Amino acid sequence: MNSLFTVMLLTFVSLFILVPLMSAIVRSFGLYTIVEEGRCHVYVLFGKVIAILDEPGPYFLLAKLGANGLIVNWLGKCHVLDMRLDQQYLRSQAVNSEEGAPMGIGIWYEMYISDPVSYLFKNADPRGSLAANVSNTTVRCLSNMPLAEMLETRHTMSQVVRDEVSPKSHEWGYRLGSVYIRKVHFRDAGMIRQIEEKVVNRLRQVTSAIKQDGANQVSIITSTADRQASVEFARAQAMRPLIVGAALHKLSADPEVVNTMFEILETQRLLESQARITLIPEKNELLTQLLVSNSAPTLPPPTPINPKK
Repeated sequence: MNSLFTVMLLTFVSLFILVPLMSAIVRSFGLYTIVEEGRCHVYVLFGKVIAILDEPGPYFLLAKLGANGLIVNWLGKCHVLDMRLDQQYLRSQAVNSEEGAPMGIGIWYEMYISDPVSYLFKNADPRGSLAANVSNTTVRCLSNMPLAEMLETRHTMSQVVRDEVSPKSHEWGYRLGSVYIRKVHFRDAGMIRQIEEKVVNRLRQVTSAIKQDGANQVSIITSTADRQASVEFARAQAMRPLIVGAALHKLSADPEVVNTMFEILETQRLLESQARITLIPEKNELLTQLLVSNSAPTLPPPTPINPKK
């Protein structure tokens, strides 16, 4: 167990301490270097560029630089540049439309290092200079455009900015990639509120128009249905006398049936009216007169007339 623990400890020390330490010492003497993916090493000795390593992988500096590889890390300098694609977003660049509306343009662009030597020695701040160049180009090229074009033709505006900036930026070793106008907005708060109020009022008008149109359609459908129902009811009422008349015409062919039917109808009407019915024997006129006299209304007594008046 002690021997196993000793072997594990020696392995750990050798792999994680001794090997990185030896590698750092060897690299400090300029024997070799490792260029990572998307990186570029520029070696400068006595103010002169002696080597540019832009391909990823290990390099033996003695083979690339000769005897200068042993002193370049001590008397010279190694610039490690990031060659990967980078991007930046400039917010609300102030421009004015042709109508005088204060507008803001947000522009997004990509950039990458195209020439490491020009990037290092032709401009002290290539990234800041590129941002200033893009901002100035945006303001200069996109000002005094019609408001409708400014709000609709973003692709054309992006191409205009890219064509104007690219030649100058390439001189600094910093090439411009894609350019895209991401946002065009109003900068005046009062104008924004007025536009919002107009949009809200327009939405209210459209909503009320839709509601009114729906109510009109419902009224039209209801009135059409009522008219059709009235026509059908009137037609049914007009057909009823015709049907009844045709049935009576058929029954009138037999007088006995007709008389019997009318008697039945008369009796049914009397029963439905709930009237008092008095049955009188035939050939009894005295009883008839008595009943009539009892049922007659009593007249008020005559008013006496005074002859003196």
